[in-house]
Amino acid sequence: MNPIQNENMQWDNEQINAVVADLARLRLQVDLELVPRYPYLGTKIYPLGRCKEIRDAVFVQLQQQLPQATEPGLVLIRDQLAKGESLKKIWGALRGVYFQNAMSVGDWYLDVSNDTVNPNKPRIEVLPLATSGFAEVTSFEQFISVARTYWEVEVYRNDICPALAPYMPLLYISKSGTCWLGEATDNMLAIATKSQFSASERILLTLPAPPPKAANRWQEALAKVKHNDFLHQQGDAVEYCQAYRTKHYEQDSSIRDSAVMAYVTLPKSISLAD
Repeated sequence: MNPIQNENMQWDNEQINAVVADLARLRLQVDLELVPRYPYLGTKIYPLGRCKEIRDAVFVQLQQQLPQATEPGLVLIRDQLAKGESLKKIWGALRGVYFQNAMSVGDWYLDVSNDTVNPNKPRIEVLPLATSGFAEVTSFEQFISVARTYWEVEVYRNDICPALAPYMPLLYISKSGTCWLGEATDNMLAIATKSQFSASERILLTLPAPPPKAANRWQEALAKVKHNDFLHQQGDAVEYCQAYRTKHYEQDSSIRDSAVMAYVTLPKSISLAD
């Protein structure tokens, strides 16, 4: 890899290898804690599917160790912070194929959970952001294009809880017949709110309605959940987007938080299998 010329940053191969080595050491430290806590994700064995948990744990270790670090790779990261760069958590689509939680410092992509899709890949990947293939997810359309193949799901509009749909417009059905609503993550909620719900409205107008069986099973599930307007109010999801925009709900974090709290009372998923 050639050095990347930047007024704030220039790492050569030797320096990149030093960063990789020190991040690998931190990764081994957090694995000792995380393996007993998260041995499986469904039928997948750790570290598969645990990119967020691993990234978050290494991020904490970095914040704790960087101030006093003497290891060459960590010193390189600290030097960039001293020059005004930021160490950030990032989430997005990697090479348009799967979702990934990683970190960035300046113009560099730091992936400490590179083996969470394919366990045969190296644990750590350090690349220039510009050539890493990483892209922030900025639209529901972009998200769905990855989710369909990565999760092997069909995606439908959220007609189940139309009052919730401006914040969470998507409904998924997997090949096995598992169905769930999503997502209540900060990244996905930001797509909805920063667009004043126009991004939600656009995708709701594009996606098909869920199959009748899914709608019926969800109505049965909702009947067992304590009443909440976000969950039980009926109507048209697109009209809710328009109403929330008129009321400027995108500016009110307390309403967003209420929507999220309503969402977490729902079943995580329901089965459509007979």
